[in-house]
Amino acid sequence: MGACLNSDVSLSPSPTSCRFSKHIHDNVHGNIYLDPLSLRFIDTEQFQRLRDLKQLGMTSMVYPGAVHSRFEHSLGVYWLAGESIEKLKNYQGMELGIDKFDIQTVKLAGLLHDIGHGPFSHLFERQFLPRVVSGSHWSHEKMSANMVDYMVDEHHIDVDPEMIKKVKEMILASSEFALPRSSSEKSFLYDIVANGRNGVDVDKKQLICRFDYIVRDSRACGLGCNFEFQRLLDTMQVLDDEICYRAKEYLTIHKLFATRADLHRTVYTHPKVQAIELMVADALVEANNYLEVSSHILNPSEYWKLDDTIIKTIETSPSKELKEARELILRIRRRNLYQFCNEYAVPKDELENFKKVTAQDIICSQNNGGVTLKEEDVAVCNVKIDLTRGKHNPLESFFGSINFFKDFESKEKFTISEDRISHLLPACYQDMIVRVYSKRPELVEAISEAFENFQMKTYGIKPQVHSTPDKKKRRYNSCI
Repeated sequence: MGACLNSDVSLSPSPTSCRFSKHIHDNVHGNIYLDPLSLRFIDTEQFQRLRDLKQLGMTSMVYPGAVHSRFEHSLGVYWLAGESIEKLKNYQGMELGIDKFDIQTVKLAGLLHDIGHGPFSHLFERQFLPRVVSGSHWSHEKMSANMVDYMVDEHHIDVDPEMIKKVKEMILASSEFALPRSSSEKSFLYDIVANGRNGVDVDKKQLICRFDYIVRDSRACGLGCNFEFQRLLDTMQVLDDEICYRAKEYLTIHKLFATRADLHRTVYTHPKVQAIELMVADALVEANNYLEVSSHILNPSEYWKLDDTIIKTIETSPSKELKEARELILRIRRRNLYQFCNEYAVPKDELENFKKVTAQDIICSQNNGGVTLKEEDVAVCNVKIDLTRGKHNPLESFFGSINFFKDFESKEKFTISEDRISHLLPACYQDMIVRVYSKRPELVEAISEAFENFQMKTYGIKPQVHSTPDKKKRRYNSCI
């Protein structure tokens, strides 16, 4: 981090107080100014934990540069959230009544939106917990809200209780745990960090926050990113208590969704990345009884101690109870991964009624008289890639919408229909890919054949990609 700067605050800090202000240099956004209250949260062990959570989990095993953390992403979201509301204040401040309280609240929500995130990106929440906690409804958003309360109490942070309440509302706004809003006024503030209205936010489902992770992830993985999010920040305005965008920028927004989909296809769901994630999930399941990993999710005071270093804990422990988990981690280190067998894209007309494929589906399709497969020999990934609105155009009205305005003198908002955008845009906005792995190299052929039988039985078509009877060629194809 950069050197401390002098603050406008006239009071002298006590020996135990946090620093007043600071500038840091971020490799995506340049100089970022950290305000005094935000530093009270940043200078805690709970926030510093984010340094040990890789933003993209195990992706660095395939893309070596993808070692950036949720710490720097959270700082980036904090900065973008602040820039967004400052621009709205400059353009429409008198009209919208934006005050210092609003600005600080939105910045804190951006800073703390991922404070409750688990290890290894979304693997912890989506692949590990459902296997060890029956009926779990745990989410990192809910933990983030709980962690905010814990940090305020633990570190005696002097902050307005109403501000913390709104911060938690903003963090949870797009989740199933959304809180009743304390006020119906200034609803546009909730569009900035975690919009539950149209799926466009600073972090996961919304524009203003995707700006950070899409640019940051693309850069870390050495991929191009050719859309200018600054144009959207500079041209947005609030109409009818909702953030809207200038109509001439509709293709910029569509390019954002397309870039995200491309990242999912080439990075987040890369076949090798998923093979490694499957192995890490299996290792965590094997280690759970001994390390009691899942018990950490019940209390923020224990949960903050959990991060990506748990792999090293498993790997270096001499405990016999961790033998199987340790062997899985050793296989990852030695690149003896679960073997990719084959994949297929679910036909477009079957997407509506698609049911997730399981290992049981595959072994029930094996040929008689061959190798007898067991459920624990097979791993299946059901990969959904879309433009954020499922099979629907994200620019069209569907469970909410992205609204536009014609020019800055206009006070009318509207949606843009698909036929007005371009006839070159895709006819379908979602892919569902079923991908199968063998946990044992000697079973690749048998599992591949069973998978082909399953596809023939289900859709009446035979896989074309990576399907070959030649063992050497099949192994080459599996090493994507």
